[in-house]
Amino acid sequence: MKLTRLALLAGFVLISSCSILPKSEPADVYRLPITQAPASAGSAAAQHWSLRLNKLQASEALNRPNIAVIPQGDVISSYKASRWSDPAPVLLRNRLLDGFARDGRVTLLSTDDSNFAADLELGGNLQAFQTEYQGTQASVVVRLDALIVRGYDQRILASRRFEERQPLSDVQVPAVVAGFGQASDRLTAKVVAWAVDQGQKLAPQNP
Repeated sequence: MKLTRLALLAGFVLISSCSILPKSEPADVYRLPITQAPASAGSAAAQHWSLRLNKLQASEALNRPNIAVIPQGDVISSYKASRWSDPAPVLLRNRLLDGFARDGRVTLLSTDDSNFAADLELGGNLQAFQTEYQGTQASVVVRLDALIVRGYDQRILASRRFEERQPLSDVQVPAVVAGFGQASDRLTAKVVAWAVDQGQKLAPQNP
């Protein structure tokens, strides 16, 4: 009898404790928008070398789906009840992949989600993918230290830092997300142009 009463009491305690746990707030999930058409490559010749795009390295704060914001000083926070569809390094890698595909000059494309070998690999370190405040003025900041690596021996062949800032007149989350799209589009166009130029010099040119 005592065992039965103890079991009932334990069950009641568990049910009661579950009822007072805070409920998780639903989050709006955002894709990284494309806000402008990519620049046309014109009549530039198609490249015959292959390119693999690797997931970018990033700090723990950026390597998750939170939409990062630095409201003041060195404090890294995130927007409440909003998140990206993927962590920032994956978002930007996929935007770069789309940028190369739209550009059209490099057609032999893959990512590190597959095991395909490639002549060259593009990766690097995502240093910033956040909103930053300076006083009352907010800007989206996207900063990438890009690397081009030879596929078969992983030797670094070229490197360059890219940075784009997009001032924000509206700091509501949808407008902030649009700002990330604008900054990412401009950065993508510059990375694609640089990588194609480097590839023409560094990659094996098959007929």
